[in-house]
Amino acid sequence: MIPMINLKKQFEGIRDEVLKSLTEVLESTQYILGPKVKEFERKISEYHGVSEAVGVASGTDALHLSLTALGIGSGDEVITTPFTFFATVEAILYTGARPVFVDIEPDTFNIAADKIEEKITNKTKAILPVHMFGHPADMEKIMDVAKRHNLKVVEDCAQAFGASVNGKKVGSFGDTGCFSFYPSKNLGACGDGGMIVLNDRDLAGTLRGLRNHGSKGAYVHERIGFNSRLDELQAAILLVKLKVVDKYNSMRREKAELYNRLLAERVVCPKQKDGFYHVYHQYTIRSPKRDEIQRKLKEAGIASTVYYPLPLHLQSPLSFAGYKKGDFPAAEKAAEEVLSLPICPELENSAIERIAEIIASV
Repeated sequence: MIPMINLKKQFEGIRDEVLKSLTEVLESTQYILGPKVKEFERKISEYHGVSEAVGVASGTDALHLSLTALGIGSGDEVITTPFTFFATVEAILYTGARPVFVDIEPDTFNIAADKIEEKITNKTKAILPVHMFGHPADMEKIMDVAKRHNLKVVEDCAQAFGASVNGKKVGSFGDTGCFSFYPSKNLGACGDGGMIVLNDRDLAGTLRGLRNHGSKGAYVHERIGFNSRLDELQAAILLVKLKVVDKYNSMRREKAELYNRLLAERVVCPKQKDGFYHVYHQYTIRSPKRDEIQRKLKEAGIASTVYYPLPLHLQSPLSFAGYKKGDFPAAEKAAEEVLSLPICPELENSAIERIAEIIASV
């Protein structure tokens, strides 16, 4: 069996350091917002070249709390992509705002920055781009549009830890950058976890209150908040993995390059635009024979996944928005053709060669 990722093998390489760090937490008995969370927030802010980082319970909460702290609410519109995980639009809906979709670039699967401006109305308050599969969205264009129209920008960086545009890390462009530490992510915890990075001290203070029941101190509350704190044990694990995440990303890129060499004449391989640093959270191909390829891989004991089989505008919970099939043809076409293949730092080259052979046979 060739899995999508191999977390067991990854753990074997860092076992001793992880267990040592966990033991430190257990012996300290500081389990909530303790020193490991503070240290991890500091190192994350340094990594991204920003002044603030706020640990939260999940990537979804990072998005939701960001929008809430920025004042997004009922009657507002937030522009985003229809081709992403459902959590992106959930965070918008939690605030009472309305998602407004813009179609994607077929080559990167990211929101088409050139099409954003035509969707702006007097109700538009924010843009929520997603860095799909590890390739950054065109943040320089998006920020230009946002500044000209006085819009907030919340980056969904759940799939793109370590990615960059012209040397600038994703997450550091917008008002906030939101990360998920779900176990399968490039920087993954052993459970849920999330982080918000930003350069606004006052906004960071608001976020720290929101994550902890709206409190500004012990049992003193400024607003209705949430229970969304990054766990101390998860922070301990993530501190260990943060030391090697750049190495892991480099290894992912090497695996992607091998895939590209072997598959270039068979399927549409993922692209990396000039000036963009792709970290390949997923290695996602396109083919009109997608279903046949997936069936052959499964018969050979090889995992693969369709991210995503149905764009958000066609999902039942979004039916109120009035979108219909044909509204976003690039996203809909991608949903019919995409297939994500196994990719992780531990993936053997021989496994990639085997996968390529099966795809070639189709």
